[in-house]
Amino acid sequence: MRGIVLAGPTGVGKTDLSIKLAKLLDADIISSDSAQVYKEMNIGTAKIREDEMQGVKHYMLDVVPPIEKYSVGEYQRAVDNILNEKEKEGKAVIITGGTGLYINSVVNGLSALPESDPKLRDELMELSTEELYEKLKSLDVEASKTIHMNNKKRVERAVEVCLMTNEKFSVLSKKNVKNNNYDFLKVCLTRDRETLYKRIDMRVEIMMEQGLLEEVKYLYEKYGGEILRKINIIGYTQLIDYLEGRISLETAIEYIKRDSRRYAKRQMTWFNNDDGYLWFDLENQSENEILKSIMEHYLKNV
Repeated sequence: MRGIVLAGPTGVGKTDLSIKLAKLLDADIISSDSAQVYKEMNIGTAKIREDEMQGVKHYMLDVVPPIEKYSVGEYQRAVDNILNEKEKEGKAVIITGGTGLYINSVVNGLSALPESDPKLRDELMELSTEELYEKLKSLDVEASKTIHMNNKKRVERAVEVCLMTNEKFSVLSKKNVKNNNYDFLKVCLTRDRETLYKRIDMRVEIMMEQGLLEEVKYLYEKYGGEILRKINIIGYTQLIDYLEGRISLETAIEYIKRDSRRYAKRQMTWFNNDDGYLWFDLENQSENEILKSIMEHYLKNV
């Protein structure tokens, strides 16, 4: 079976194009966004609304409440189950989002790493970014060279695996197992960096107008700041700092914009390091031109 990955940084324009592509292919869409798996976190994660879906079936949205951790292994197993069902139906699928690790787990398989240990993970989360990274360097130098220090979740996971298995994460993580029969055409969307950053800033402003602060207040009152901080989603963490009197609202908004831009830069680095992607620049090509080219590449190999 064939499928399409439609990847790219936050704010680039994946959602709109994915709907148009899904209609052309009569395909279902599977989200590959690690923030959108959480229920009740809608505005800050730019989760697609039902009216925006235009009748296209979406999967992997609103999977777990914010009080639960959700691992890439859980994501892979859930998506593989969906793909196995879609294969029986002979259905095309589009995996779209910006979480490269989620995408890779389905397209290339995932190494047989142990499930997360909640107690150990909580202990690791108490460490500062610098302490955690130093620990990784002491356990697995090779992993420390490939994982950026500021990618705290990834560093935590690498340290956790080293401690649980007494083996190196850099070795274990390369022993991938793929559990679906889909072959994916991988597409990545991009824009001029300055334009992308302006789009991100504007999107944050729109989120605030749509009620992001009210959404965060509701979640903060329901679950508490400590639990919400643990999943560390941009937009929520900064506004929790505001609600707790650590920073002003104006500063919180600026931090959301800044951290979103930094996240987009990390996403671009991730996708640039994968030479399996077909790239399209939304600044220099129209959506129709891009859709036509994607369909040509896709149909050529079906």
